[in-house]
Amino acid sequence: MTSVKAYISAGSNLGDRKANLEFALAELDSAGTVLQVSPYFETEPVGYADQPWFLNLVIEVETRLAPSELLNLCRGIEASRDRKRSFLNAPRTLDLDILLYGNRVVREENLIIPHPRMTERRFVLEPLLQIAPDLVHPVLKRTIRSLLESCADTSQVRLLSSP
Repeated sequence: MTSVKAYISAGSNLGDRKANLEFALAELDSAGTVLQVSPYFETEPVGYADQPWFLNLVIEVETRLAPSELLNLCRGIEASRDRKRSFLNAPRTLDLDILLYGNRVVREENLIIPHPRMTERRFVLEPLLQIAPDLVHPVLKRTIRSLLESCADTSQVRLLSSP
């Protein structure tokens, strides 16, 4: 398989948030090549408010893994940080979501790419804008910059620093 650029959203709001994200970066880099990493953003929880704020970033990776293999890798990295899936939008040590995989559209039982809620989430679009503002969503045919400008999400997203 030829290599593909994929974009992965990473977030953590339990334990050492920064260490959890740095672990994910190192693991992803060992399974492909991390090309770019957005700055860190501290973000207000969405969906379930009674939890600590998140530390989020977006990672651009070059990989030869198929989409399902990349998902399995991400789930394994989450499990290495004791990720628990107790309820929807629950607090978590590490959350890795595949946002985009080249220009591919994937519709499988456990995997939908582009990520179905990425355009509704400021905590995804703000970091993605930092590394790929002119990237075009393969279904909506709009740039990340355009998607962020029309995003209805009003949750707080604060730029912190570069990784």
